[in-house]
Amino acid sequence: MSVLTKEAYGPTGDAAYHLELSVLEAGLRALPRLPSDTGRLALLALRRPDGARELPERVRLSLEDGFPGDGWSRRPPRDPEAQLAVMRRDVAELIANGQPLELFGDNLYVDFDISASNLPVGSMLRVGAATVVVTPKPHNGCAKFHARFGADALRFVAAKSTRDQNLRGVYWRVVEGGEIFVDAPVRVLSRP
Repeated sequence: MSVLTKEAYGPTGDAAYHLELSVLEAGLRALPRLPSDTGRLALLALRRPDGARELPERVRLSLEDGFPGDGWSRRPPRDPEAQLAVMRRDVAELIANGQPLELFGDNLYVDFDISASNLPVGSMLRVGAATVVVTPKPHNGCAKFHARFGADALRFVAAKSTRDQNLRGVYWRVVEGGEIFVDAPVRVLSRP
């Protein structure tokens, strides 16, 4: 196991791209309904020690390291309930408003319904050749999210009225390692 150390902050956002809350809410209403049983993995992102992001086409998830080479396996706290950060691609595109999606710092961006009603805690999924489980840890916006996307974006993802949609994303933990890749299927295996 590698030594856990503090790392670089990562990329910064551009305030010129920040959207007002009303624009984000209208954009969410305009998004098409996502599949609930089978979707796809749209983007992979790896956080390097220098804060830069890589966008690999494929990676082999592991129980010990999650997304090998990613910041989770190097930085404290190494919380197994936050092993893989996952976000809906369409919501990320809405919030980013033209900025690169890897700015978020999530590992997996999916075209799939990750709402609490569709994927309650404990749901098992097959992503490519790996199996993951939805963890109970909430994925909330933080100071980095606020700086990159603005105060209204933080209010948008934290709003009580839509909190169950997991607009900021969810966390998954690897339960069976395997290769995943861009355009890999994401399929629900079971729900509690």
